[in-house]
Amino acid sequence: MAEQQALTHHDWKPSHNPYAVALTVTLATFMEVLDTSIANVSLPHIAGSLGATYDEATWILTSYLVSAAIVLPVSGWLSTILGRKRFYMTCVALFTICSFFCGISTSLPMLIIARVLQGAGGGGLQPSEQAILADTFSVEKRGMAFSLYGMAVVVAPAIGPTLGGWITDNFNWHWIFFINLPVGLLSLFLTSRLVEDPPWMKEEKRAGIRIDYMGLALIVIGVAAFQMVLDKGQEDDWFASPVIRTMFSIGIPALVAFALWEWFHPNPIVDVRLLKNRNFGTAVFFSFALGIVLFGSTVLIPEFLQSSLGYTAELAGEAMSPAGLVMMAMMPIAGRLTGTRVDPRLLVCIGFLGTSFSLHRFTNINLQIDFVTAMSLRMVQVLFMPFIFVPISTLNYIGVPREKNNQVSGMSSFARNLGGSIGTSLLGTFLTRQNQTHQVALVAHTTHANVNFEQMLNGLKATFMSQGYDAATATTKALAMAYRTVQLQAATLSFENSFWLMSLIVLCLAPLPFIMRRPTLRGGRPRE
Repeated sequence: MAEQQALTHHDWKPSHNPYAVALTVTLATFMEVLDTSIANVSLPHIAGSLGATYDEATWILTSYLVSAAIVLPVSGWLSTILGRKRFYMTCVALFTICSFFCGISTSLPMLIIARVLQGAGGGGLQPSEQAILADTFSVEKRGMAFSLYGMAVVVAPAIGPTLGGWITDNFNWHWIFFINLPVGLLSLFLTSRLVEDPPWMKEEKRAGIRIDYMGLALIVIGVAAFQMVLDKGQEDDWFASPVIRTMFSIGIPALVAFALWEWFHPNPIVDVRLLKNRNFGTAVFFSFALGIVLFGSTVLIPEFLQSSLGYTAELAGEAMSPAGLVMMAMMPIAGRLTGTRVDPRLLVCIGFLGTSFSLHRFTNINLQIDFVTAMSLRMVQVLFMPFIFVPISTLNYIGVPREKNNQVSGMSSFARNLGGSIGTSLLGTFLTRQNQTHQVALVAHTTHANVNFEQMLNGLKATFMSQGYDAATATTKALAMAYRTVQLQAATLSFENSFWLMSLIVLCLAPLPFIMRRPTLRGGRPRE
């Protein structure tokens, strides 16, 4: 009887076309990922409309990220408790309803509360979609399935700033939330018709699971406190702030206690013992690294274009957007190669080497680069990312029991998002510190003893005097322009150093995929 049941589980196939299921679940995830980046551009407009300062308005982003970060690691457990399809539809419904309340918000507290609930819904979408795809597609076809998922996770942040800027400029900020409504309703309708839970999930749900209240409390406290540290650390000067010190002192011990508690718990919320699997543990680490590179570069490039080159948010978004088209073209290629006899470890290695090379090209940026150059640099930079993302997403599930797919997807999504949060915070800090260092070094040369500086200052002064300014005013304006030049040069050098650091980190990762076991079966097919 047990053998017959196992055979039935192994041979189970979804009732509907797998690619229709993939497109259905990708729809909501694309909506959620887009929403995390689309709101960034509109923060000044939201702050002005609601009578809040910009610092207060950043809680619109922080509240969402903290809420989503809490739900991400426990999404696998919640899927088992509620049933994956029901949990997924609950998340879509919560995200859609709260998007409406975000759009009609008339005060900052109302918007923040709506964003907290919206983040709770959005946090469960990515891991649920990954698990659905892993169960819907055979091992050989998972590469193509995860290439569709990759389009949502990787492409949406690229077009978010452009779309957000366009909506805000041509309508108002409320519509960046209202556009989620038709997508959410369509996703609910298609999910109810096409998505289904596999038989092993139904049986596990019927068996019942005792709630681990201690583990749940530890992860909520730990993740919320640590996410606060990451989001507000640079803004509050890190450990110089009593709030940051307190959050760090709470968050890290809570997360360590959570990991130890879950390791020995018979029914853990997050099955950390899965990390003993060499392939899965390595894949989770690579997901973490991918989050650092993906989110870090997505933040650094627009910041350079806007702060150093004077681009508007919409124009910076336009420079970033073609990279999304490149990734859309490369994702199916990476998916097809992953599904063939090509060693996925080799693909990940090539992806890391290519990404390191493309990041290193950013060390040659300067204040004279034009729009086309900036756009092409970004396009080349994302060219190799699908060769990291798709094989890693596939390797996550190798050697792990199918009934643990929910846990796998939750942990890998959490690792990628955590990497993004840590990478963004640390790169921001590194950029600021480098900027200060380079300004000090450059200012040391801006003295009257420096012949080149004196010639530049006299030239600027003569230019302003030819425009009708008196000598004193011309001298003041010349000094101000010289200082501005120092600031821009220091910032550019800081960006160059940041990209150099990222390229070095990624280069060091290139040989590591080969510590994983190559997944093969007889006949060369991938192994479950």
